[in-house]
Amino acid sequence: MSTSASAPVTPAAILSAPKVLLHDHLDGGLRPATVIDLAEAAGYRDLPTTDADDLGAWFRESADSGSLVRYLETFAHTCGVMQDEDALVRVAAECAEDLAADGVVYAEVRYAPELFTERGMSLDAIVEAVQAGFRAGERRAAEAGRTIRIGTLLCAMRQNARSLEIAELAVRHRDAGVVGFDIAGPEAGFPPTRNLDAFEYLRQQNAHFTIHAGEAFGLPSIWEALQHCGAERLGHGVRIVDDIKVAGDGTVHLGRLASYVRDRRIPLEMCPTSNLQTGAAASIAEHPIGLLTRLRFRVTVNTDNRLMSGCTVSSELAALVEAFGYGWEDLRWFTINAMKSAFIGFEERLAIIEDVIKPGYARLISP
Repeated sequence: MSTSASAPVTPAAILSAPKVLLHDHLDGGLRPATVIDLAEAAGYRDLPTTDADDLGAWFRESADSGSLVRYLETFAHTCGVMQDEDALVRVAAECAEDLAADGVVYAEVRYAPELFTERGMSLDAIVEAVQAGFRAGERRAAEAGRTIRIGTLLCAMRQNARSLEIAELAVRHRDAGVVGFDIAGPEAGFPPTRNLDAFEYLRQQNAHFTIHAGEAFGLPSIWEALQHCGAERLGHGVRIVDDIKVAGDGTVHLGRLASYVRDRRIPLEMCPTSNLQTGAAASIAEHPIGLLTRLRFRVTVNTDNRLMSGCTVSSELAALVEAFGYGWEDLRWFTINAMKSAFIGFEERLAIIEDVIKPGYARLISP
């Protein structure tokens, strides 16, 4: 699949390439210094440290610890400081700026509005604040010479039974930049079919949605997300590899579900570093993304939680280059896969592919 590139595929060069991000959590991507500032402003006293470097390291180490309790505690801190309008605007604006600085030209960033109501903000006010922040961040990025567009996905927490309410919220704000819906939270014990009323409503409204599936839980989660709920994309979807058998001689056999996912070009929102932290693979080299890419599933490369994983889209791509020897054509393929799979209109997707992504990679392939 890989070809020799004209320009070396170095981390610095990858940084300059146009990238697309479909799976990124707003409350998992704050700057450590911002967490500290917002905690002080809100009177939040529970941070483990108020040194920015130490705090960033604490988030990464806690996410790497193998302890679910410590991992979830990291989000208690970020959500804990995102409970008023000013904080939400700032976090969203900095998210857009940080992604643009990483060379991302289109991103879909997701969050669960229900997590930010502790100080009395309404769900609609929360969405309006985040949208205002994204627009401000896009403007500041443009002033710095980088163009980025942010689409928003609203998540419902699958354990809280508010999915229909959040789906209605997403539809209410879809003309203001909310491009889709998602369910997040623990997969085990909370199958996507618990939220069928929300997915039925979204289909009736011609609205887009993805579903976290096949991350911590296996094939039944993916099957339900697709065949009962009608998901257009799979958040993670890494466990689809359980339906693929590789024989000793290298022959590959796809089961019926894996074949369906590949045949229908259902996008996989893969997050390699995050999957290592949650135990889906022991290393990048052993991550199923290598096999799924070779088999030409519609693989996309994502960050999940940039703060907790200490990653960017560029660093995720660089890790794949190191592990699998990918070249520029491969990175372009991942990027176009993601742009094709975005929840904005066909003409807008096509324009970004033809006017931004292809020329950007052409400069790297044939400088």
